[in-house]
Amino acid sequence: MWEAIRRWFDPRELRSVGTKPDYRFSLANERTFLAWLRTGLALIAGGLAAAQFLPPLPLTHLREAIAIALLLLGGTVAVRAVDHWARTERAIRLGEELPASRFPAILALAVAVGALLLVVAVLARAIR
Repeated sequence: MWEAIRRWFDPRELRSVGTKPDYRFSLANERTFLAWLRTGLALIAGGLAAAQFLPPLPLTHLREAIAIALLLLGGTVAVRAVDHWARTERAIRLGEELPASRFPAILALAVAVGALLLVVAVLARAIR
């Protein structure tokens, strides 16, 4: 684990592996990384918005739980983005198959579950 984290901050180590790739592939990898960072920032902004602007919900501390879940998910997305970028760049340089990831599916399920919880909260408030 510490080896992977060290690679994130040492571009010389990454460039010493394999051969120099077509720059278009590296730039595409970077654009994907930036898209994941935007997703993480959006989740963090949503968490802050939930904490500040959602009215108290029918279930005790649901607002806070939603905010914390969004903040943690946003941070996780950011960390996962840099790890995926480094692993992908390494695979490109080594001419290997790109690393597979279940994270997009997990993120989609987490967002869907969060949306369902919000639907339940809205319906519960409307019924009262």
